[in-house]
Amino acid sequence: MSACFKWPEFLHDFACEVEAAGFHAERLGDTAAGPLMAWERPSDGPRIYLSAGMHGDEPAGPLALLELLRSGFLTPSAHWLICPALNPTGLAACRRENACGIDLNRDYWIRSTAEVAAHATWLDARPAPDLFISLHEDWEAGGFYFYEINLRQDDPGRARAIIAATSPWFHPEPGPEIDGHESREPGWIYHAAEPDLPEGWPEAIYLAKMGCPLSFTFETPSRAALPARVAAHVAAVKAACDRIPGMAG
Repeated sequence: MSACFKWPEFLHDFACEVEAAGFHAERLGDTAAGPLMAWERPSDGPRIYLSAGMHGDEPAGPLALLELLRSGFLTPSAHWLICPALNPTGLAACRRENACGIDLNRDYWIRSTAEVAAHATWLDARPAPDLFISLHEDWEAGGFYFYEINLRQDDPGRARAIIAATSPWFHPEPGPEIDGHESREPGWIYHAAEPDLPEGWPEAIYLAKMGCPLSFTFETPSRAALPARVAAHVAAVKAACDRIPGMAG
């Protein structure tokens, strides 16, 4: 993995692309591996928040956000918020946890880590987004799958459009159970807005508790080739955003 993902190069390349696209930066904090950054470009359109790099051994998400920038997908039709690398020390070391050995995606209730405390403070200072998308990977999966948390009207067609968009690269992870959760359909976990563990809140649960009405956590199979994982994430993000009012092309 380290041969395919170079952390310092990613930091430089992402900053160049996102600044050229008119985003403004906010430095949330500093780590031994570099800054924890958030990026925002206001608009009158729907508020869409994209995050990646929560786990340092999952590079496809950060690289997919870079590709979305380069492709011009992040148009002014939406108010974009991006956190591309939430775990700098993990990404630099190619390990899931941060430098203290903590899984950041279980810390959004207690906020024991500096990274999550700073990130949650940044989130709290803004209105809840209309859509939240988090990019992850799974070493145990053979196909693509996602979690959906939906506080509004059910839309099975949207879920199926996401699965169809990723099908050139991966089959949907089969059920009836995926990642320890009952699946609604192959590749699709329809999750309640409650944590699996009372004190182990992931980012998606925190956003739901903030009032974010819709979130997707996309998971690509880590054992697959990195370009395929990146491409599937890009396709999934586009498919999810296409169903948001004001975003359809």
